[in-house]
Amino acid sequence: MRSVRGDEERGGTTPPSGSGVPADADLTARARIRDAAITRFAVDGFGAPVRAIASDAGVSAGLVMHHFSSKDKLRAECDAHLLATIRRLKRENVADAAADQSFFHKFAAAEQNATLVGYVLRSMQDGSPLAREFIGHMVDDAVDYTQEGVAAGVIVPSRDEAARARYLTLSSLGALLLEVTLNPPSDPGDLVGIVRGYFSKSYLPMMELFTEGFLTSRRMLDDYLMYVSDPPSGEEVAPTPAPG
Repeated sequence: MRSVRGDEERGGTTPPSGSGVPADADLTARARIRDAAITRFAVDGFGAPVRAIASDAGVSAGLVMHHFSSKDKLRAECDAHLLATIRRLKRENVADAAADQSFFHKFAAAEQNATLVGYVLRSMQDGSPLAREFIGHMVDDAVDYTQEGVAAGVIVPSRDEAARARYLTLSSLGALLLEVTLNPPSDPGDLVGIVRGYFSKSYLPMMELFTEGFLTSRRMLDDYLMYVSDPPSGEEVAPTPAPG
């Protein structure tokens, strides 16, 4: 006679629509629970009950606890998985001409990543110590991504690579969070639609700023540098010609 837990370990189910996390009967139960949790947290927030996550994964709540011990530990694994996914996707595309965007823009623009974007937004809204650590890791990774882009010749060097990466990361996350907060979607579960709507309104000005710049001269930067006795990098970066 087969055990119920054995059936659950082998079984599969389809996550809620718009999840962006593919159902896969070959995934282990632990991985399916993690993916279901990412989707459920993204749509309903971190107050989502374990029973709902278990139902989405096609397992019992007891099996969730068997694998993760607590919801906090389940969330920690979701955080780690998301960070690893962002890191992998960015490094796969670092030589792309679009890599001069902040790491989050290219990641979020892909509709298949809509669930992961929703999870990031929930982490920011939550504001817990774990969320702050999570965002801190994203900023740290962004420093690596931009340095790789500079080395690949697709990103202009900065006087302070770390400060620029932090600014781009927080600006990207903050703009998307503000958009969703001020204009809440009618269907919170339509994660793909939320991401598509945001980028349909912001992609053109964002790409203009990244590729053409904003000011027509260096005057403001030069004025600022006059009052900075020791530039962060200790090196001067060659002036960038004004557009046109």
